Amino acid sequence: MIRLYEKISKGEVYIIAEMSANHGGNIESALKIVQKAAEAGADCVKTQTYRADTITINCDNEYFRIREGLWAGYKLYDLYTDACTPWEWQERIKQECKNCGVDFLSTPFDHTAVDFLESIQAEAYKISSFELVDIPLIEYAASKGKPMIISCGMGTIEEIQDAVDACHRMKNDQIILLKCCSDYPANWEDMHLANILDMKQKFQVPIGLSDHSKGSLGAIVGTALGASVIEKHICLPDIKSADSDFSMSIEEFSQMIKDVQNTKKIVGTISYGPNKSEEKNIAFRRSLFAAKDIYQGEVFSTENIRSIRPGQGMKPKCYGELLGKHALRDIKFGEPISEEMIKR
Repeated sequence: MIRLYEKISKGEVYIIAEMSANHGGNIESALKIVQKAAEAGADCVKTQTYRADTITINCDNEYFRIREGLWAGYKLYDLYTDACTPWEWQERIKQECKNCGVDFLSTPFDHTAVDFLESIQAEAYKISSFELVDIPLIEYAASKGKPMIISCGMGTIEEIQDAVDACHRMKNDQIILLKCCSDYPANWEDMHLANILDMKQKFQVPIGLSDHSKGSLGAIVGTALGASVIEKHICLPDIKSADSDFSMSIEEFSQMIKDVQNTKKIVGTISYGPNKSEEKNIAFRRSLFAAKDIYQGEVFSTENIRSIRPGQGMKPKCYGELLGKHALRDIKFGEPISEEMIKR
């Protein structure tokens, strides 16, 4: 994950393509997602490392049933059975990431998943918004000494601080927090991306955005507000999965990356005064010119001097102090006024 901090240190945006369940249960589709994400310009492809029995229990009572939203009617155990990425695929997915020149990242959901990811030499850990409050899991992942990318959807300030403190207790300061709205898809009015600026100030770590909204606008606004990481779910055409309804097509993802890169250019850095492209136009600013012939000794007045374009004369701010003074020499109509023309 050297690319992660390399891009952040250069002021660029690190782009994570989230595969999630969008392989549709087919390893070849998973590998194709890696290939297409890399072609589109992603820096990283992310999976999720869980089995149904590592994330929940096979219980049918009311607490384990989803009543509304995208997955209404599902029992949690059945949803996660359908959506999981088989662990035996993940080393191959990681190798495909290497082949395609992108980083591999995964989200562990329990200690056994961390152990598994350690066994395949994962280089960083992503913590899901729903696991933000699982401090023992965060401590265990952080204890491995690798970058911790933590989604903060639903998180209060205190809960986010608890997660940050958990990393610090493990002597791990490699923390990146992601602003997130944990709804699928997320409505714009619920995203509150102004938090990005506030989180930077409060937590003093890089802040990114895990974006579950439709389209590129969330990523563009997040980038404009200073997000250094953008995570987005992507999918292939004609594959239906638990996550495909709120995921972005490869073509849309490719355009989003261009939009993010261009947004970063537009935001730029703090800079006042003319930039290089503007320098040629300084000559066309307003300045003081003779509006008619002015003779030596004549008084400068509103009749014989004006503030007009172009910009070869004295600055317009000098207009008031120039009125009432006398010309040191003859000045022709259309000649720029300069200090050497004023009798002191």
